Amino acid sequence: MTAVLVVNSGSSSFKYQLIEMDTETTLASGLVERIGELVGQSSHSVAATDPARDVPASADQKWKRELPIPDHTAGFAVMLDAFRAHGPSLTEHMPVAVGHRVVHGGARFHEPTLVTPQVERDIDELSGLAPLHNPGALQGIVAAGEAFAKVPHVAIFDTAFHQTLPPEAFTYAINADLADRFRIRRYGFHGTSHGFVAREAAIFLERPVENLNQIVLHLGNGASVCAVAGGRSVETSMGMTPLEGLVMGTRTGDIDAGVLFHLNRRAGLDIDELDTLLNRGSGLLGLTGRGDMRDVMEAAAAGDGPSQLAIDVYVHRIKGYVGAYYAQLGRVDVISFTAGVGENAPLVRERSLAGLEALGIRIDPERNAAASRGARVISADDSAVTVLVIPTNEELEIARQTLATVR
Repeated sequence: MTAVLVVNSGSSSFKYQLIEMDTETTLASGLVERIGELVGQSSHSVAATDPARDVPASADQKWKRELPIPDHTAGFAVMLDAFRAHGPSLTEHMPVAVGHRVVHGGARFHEPTLVTPQVERDIDELSGLAPLHNPGALQGIVAAGEAFAKVPHVAIFDTAFHQTLPPEAFTYAINADLADRFRIRRYGFHGTSHGFVAREAAIFLERPVENLNQIVLHLGNGASVCAVAGGRSVETSMGMTPLEGLVMGTRTGDIDAGVLFHLNRRAGLDIDELDTLLNRGSGLLGLTGRGDMRDVMEAAAAGDGPSQLAIDVYVHRIKGYVGAYYAQLGRVDVISFTAGVGENAPLVRERSLAGLEALGIRIDPERNAAASRGARVISADDSAVTVLVIPTNEELEIARQTLATVR
């Protein structure tokens, strides 16, 4: 059996999955969080599908612990303890490789990359472009390297899928020397998800991905749009950082940069305060006081005016990007919704594409409202553009790329 361990590490937590690649089955998953606080937390879940365990197939088994977890190295020791205590056995399922999600690879990394000391230095150096993400990823890589010293480690970059953007799409119209010196350009994010969904949509439709023009809408707490031509990213809404583009849970998305100058001069907000405002205090949270779309929709249904406006703003921005990317592609065969909001919010899907019938986009209300968790068509039979819901699985995609790299 061939297993891959997938690690998604942040500054004070990391998630993990152990995936059996012969069947692409998740054997176990977990979360180690509040690293560095007085009391840390860990949770470990073993899939009921593990053939070595005699448990009902209906329920995974889960365990939780609270204990001090001073750093990521200690966190991986806690994870290994969970595997020893609750399974599955890492002796029987020793990973052949460990795959790491890294948010920012700059223009340097355009494919999955075996981790070496130089790659670690490069990830650290790129932390200036992703100070909230890359340092935590690097801590996870170093700690995992100590815990699994005998297997290769592979870095999978969120930005890699977007390395095919043409210059006219990734270039900002600012002073060229400054842009070059400080690496200011569009990089794009959620690339692992966008690439996975584009390929899964082609498989679902039984059509070659090379023949399809697609728009992928990754709508979660973070949200982005990607135009995919023949399996290659040609335009995407996030920019040099994950702040640009759609309205998100706590991020503003597109905003006139002059607003920042105005708030600095008139409200006295400094750079750090503006950074916090745009990244952590805006989006749905800024408009409503609620950062989760489920809470916003519930409040809107109860008549809350700010929540109703927030949904209007949210879908207005999506619709604008769909129209713009339709124009960039020239022809659209498929539009796919994915991630937490995209997969589970029929209202958002319906309203995001309402009024685009002239472009050949028509949603079937019953299909859109049907309760289902699998890949499915939600467009009407007479829709020229096929509209899909495709559940994303970034961990599986990381595992696939990791295994392909080490092989």
